[in-house]
Amino acid sequence: MRRELQITREPITETSLVNARQMSAGMGAAVYFTGVVRVQEEGRDIHAIDYEAFEEMARHQFELLFQQMEKRWPIESVRLVHRIGVVKVNEASLWVEVVAPHRGEAFAACQFLIDEMKRLVPIWKKPIA
Repeated sequence: MRRELQITREPITETSLVNARQMSAGMGAAVYFTGVVRVQEEGRDIHAIDYEAFEEMARHQFELLFQQMEKRWPIESVRLVHRIGVVKVNEASLWVEVVAPHRGEAFAACQFLIDEMKRLVPIWKKPIA
């Protein structure tokens, strides 16, 4: 399984990520997810979120999650970009792509990665009002 992980302070450009997708002829599904900062966080209006990460540990945790995905689903590739620093409302903070033979596998693996990332990976967010 190909893996690509970026933790970056740069804006996430979805078009360039989609255009860079590599998929072999045996794959039938590419699932993309974009997480965007919304105007409310915990019931309060905000204008941005400041993301912090313990990057070395975050990379390690992501690798463990990728290994779990590889054992559970026949995934060809997974790409994940997580932004850190100040991310304004309507800007992307997360982008995930999973390529698999079938859509069910791709959707399930993508959801697993996002749910487990939120639970295990040391990336914290601080809303900015």
